[in-house]
Amino acid sequence: MKKHKIKVRVVKILEKGTCPDGLKVGDEFVFDRLPPPNFCHWAYYSILPFVTALRFGGNIPWEEKEGTCRLCCPDPDNPVVFEISRVEE
Repeated sequence: MKKHKIKVRVVKILEKGTCPDGLKVGDEFVFDRLPPPNFCHWAYYSILPFVTALRFGGNIPWEEKEGTCRLCCPDPDNPVVFEISRVEE
């Protein structure tokens, strides 16, 4: 089974506009086998099911573009919005 690399990019930070872990709009991370070092563990566990689906060739049904989805971390007062996309090699 083919495994894809996944790119995760910060696209918005709502409410206060700052992330307590220092993430900034435009930050990008590549997920291969493991999460990148120093990636927020709360955000990681929130996006992990979507990263896994895209990594193994799946798609998220409510998204307009195949191989991509958007979601946010669980911080209710200051959510960070991520775009997750499959890297086609």
